[in-house]
Amino acid sequence: MSRPAAQEAGRHAWAEPGVEDLGGGVYRIPLPLPGDALRAVNVYALADGEGVDLIDAGMALAQARERLTAALREIGCELGDVRNFLITHVHRDHYTLAVELRRAQAARRGTVSLGEGERANLQAIRDIARGFRERDFAAELRRMGATNLAAPLGTGPGNHRPDAAEWEDPDRWLTDGAELGLRSRTLHAIHTPGHTRGHLVFHDAPGSLLFAGDHVLPHITPSIGLEPVRNRMALRDYLSSLRLILTLPDARLLPAHGPVRDSAHQRVHELLAHHEDRLGQTGQAVMEGARTAYETARALRWTRRRKTFTELDPVNQWMAVGETAAHLEVLVARGQLTRRSDPDGTDRYTPVAAAPRAGTGMPDGQPRRGW
Repeated sequence: MSRPAAQEAGRHAWAEPGVEDLGGGVYRIPLPLPGDALRAVNVYALADGEGVDLIDAGMALAQARERLTAALREIGCELGDVRNFLITHVHRDHYTLAVELRRAQAARRGTVSLGEGERANLQAIRDIARGFRERDFAAELRRMGATNLAAPLGTGPGNHRPDAAEWEDPDRWLTDGAELGLRSRTLHAIHTPGHTRGHLVFHDAPGSLLFAGDHVLPHITPSIGLEPVRNRMALRDYLSSLRLILTLPDARLLPAHGPVRDSAHQRVHELLAHHEDRLGQTGQAVMEGARTAYETARALRWTRRRKTFTELDPVNQWMAVGETAAHLEVLVARGQLTRRSDPDGTDRYTPVAAAPRAGTGMPDGQPRRGW
């Protein structure tokens, strides 16, 4: 195996089937996902000899259910021993297996809990399943100047409607700050919008553990605002949510995708620095003539392999444009860009002119990359 191939294999070792004992009755169980992008989602089992609580549940796939069943048996539990499914957010790779297991009564005692802020997303997903929001998707592409992506994407990303049966309400809606008294520990639910509007992390302060969902990931930056009910200021909310984590005592990072890391704070600082750098690149692209989110996304490089926009598949192009729009909105909020909407609904961005220097009538310096 070549060195790059070996490095790539090592990077994805966390996704291999099995159970990782993290100590103190906490176990990491990676469950498979379709495709080769994220590969797996981590479900965390909190076992105490009398039952088990799960943080996130995986996607409603037969292979994921079989893997979860086998993993729980490895730690001395059965699906029927699951007391709680504590779900970080509404995305299907976290939520839908919990719904399936509850419906099948495989997890007979399992209570499904989800953040209060996900109510709107859950309703929107049901609307999409019934075909009620296809016009919204077309309007979203138009707003970002990306109508040419409509044909390759079909009526939506992947041209696939969700199955309405996967999207039942939870048993319990969790509010920000909710205290969850489990048998083995007490968790606090902390609202961390950005990745989705209702995203929660679960903090175990005495145990110095942060069950971070998709809010803080060790290898990648989570998508921002990829949710049915769009939020223009998703990146602003995400950056605020990252800074919120820095106000908590540092803790071991237990992410939904990727390996466990010793310090949540260290990764938060890395993510904040990444987005500041990305904001600089985004602002520079507008300085150089890009005007829509689509044009700006085409001017940037993507993924850690620094791919051009045209090297991305249509779904990832759509995600890239959405990410770019989120960065553009932060630059507008910071007063560095202005936005106007064309009559057709397309948003266009322009730099804010620098003030003249006293006595010169000239702008105060040249455009700077460090926005």
